[in-house]
Amino acid sequence: MTALQHVKPGAYYAVNLPRPDDFAFWRDRARQLIQCDVPPDRVAWVEPGGAGDLFANGDTRLPASPVDARPVRASKRFLGVAKNAALHSDPERFALLYRLLWRLQANPRIMEDKTDADVRRVEEWDKNVRRDSHKMHAFVRFRQVEDGDGGEHYVAWFEPDHHIVRANAGFFRRRFANMRWSILTPRGTLHWDGETMREGPPARREDAPGDDPVEDLWRKYYASIFNPARLKVGAMLSEMPKKYWKNLPEASLIPELIAGAQTREAQMVDAGKSGFGMEFEDKPETLEAIDKAIHACRQCPIGNLDNHAVMGEGPSDAALMIVGEQPGDQEDMAGRPFVGPAGQLLDVHLEKAGIRRSTAYVTNAVKHFKYVQRGKRRIHQSPAAKEIDTCRWWQEAERAIVQPKLVLAMGASAARGILGKTVSINKARGAPIALEDGSELWITAHPSYLLRLDGEAREEQARLFDADLAAVKARLGELS
Repeated sequence: MTALQHVKPGAYYAVNLPRPDDFAFWRDRARQLIQCDVPPDRVAWVEPGGAGDLFANGDTRLPASPVDARPVRASKRFLGVAKNAALHSDPERFALLYRLLWRLQANPRIMEDKTDADVRRVEEWDKNVRRDSHKMHAFVRFRQVEDGDGGEHYVAWFEPDHHIVRANAGFFRRRFANMRWSILTPRGTLHWDGETMREGPPARREDAPGDDPVEDLWRKYYASIFNPARLKVGAMLSEMPKKYWKNLPEASLIPELIAGAQTREAQMVDAGKSGFGMEFEDKPETLEAIDKAIHACRQCPIGNLDNHAVMGEGPSDAALMIVGEQPGDQEDMAGRPFVGPAGQLLDVHLEKAGIRRSTAYVTNAVKHFKYVQRGKRRIHQSPAAKEIDTCRWWQEAERAIVQPKLVLAMGASAARGILGKTVSINKARGAPIALEDGSELWITAHPSYLLRLDGEAREEQARLFDADLAAVKARLGELS
């Protein structure tokens, strides 16, 4: 860039961007132009290779910021959205971002105006770019090739809609740090040798390799974990649009798997299979038998962690069954449900509501503790929907034996374990849901949710939790 100069009255300026995704460069030049009071209609933002507009041949010598220039206003919300919007493929993005930044100087709260056309457009760009990045994370498939030195190298082809390749380099470097890999796209390439990240020019589809032997194993695995009972074609196409199928080795199986979904679902039901394609024995007829069975259960990945199954406890004829999400670290070590901080808080609120815990049967939707190891600590991880659905077998067996009049599900995981579908706690709480066995389901928040809050937010959620328990107590009195 040439030397800076003073503002010329009525002058037009052209800013030549070094890269189509260079938000930092745009931000620095935009700040400079704002401080020099250059209005949006006198600036052209020119991308590499772009034809520009009427003023693309304007003065490239930008004016110097005055010594006494006021700081440029840019809200945190604007910067967060603009950073993504700058990666959009729309050629007008930098001009619109500058116009919005210009308007922010007079109206610092403009980003809160959801009816503003500029705000809506920038937020839509932000949404599109985030979605494109998500698809890149999900649908990049590496294929193994041999280097010239005989070593292993992995190559993937991806076609992004926007300028997201460089912005996502860090994600793949962290995730595949021990591999040597390349990601080829029409918008540029990334190459990682285990130590250094390099960028390269755009590539063509034919530069990427075809199938490799590993993909046959992947297709077999994909077919084995495909659960027809959970199939929702519309949702699947929304998350995995057909435009990506040509780069996914498993995509060739999808039409056949969809076509045979109903047949396979019926076979699963007949065989008593879980969502992981594994068969259960007949339902145990005693709580002792359930306890023994869950300790041997390896039907989902959680059961294969270094943990212990935690059985429910309480009277086998309890009128109230309380269901939580899963045992925590302390429950896993003690072998009893709700003995940790969440259980202690639950005891306080139960006592306040006049419910004696000793009269209730207390259990969890998932019987093993799911966690990730961080040094010496085991950090709680929420169970996946498929894991909850698999463990539903044991929770239903407990309910069939205890036969409670009322079931209290604490948290979304517990509610899913009973209903087989996800529900909103805020929408479902405060009213009974009739279950097929004749009992009533009441839904509330999990005590651990209250532990994560403080101040007024915690007070409000504690009030709602107490109201739910009071309603349960009153309903138990009506049913007795």
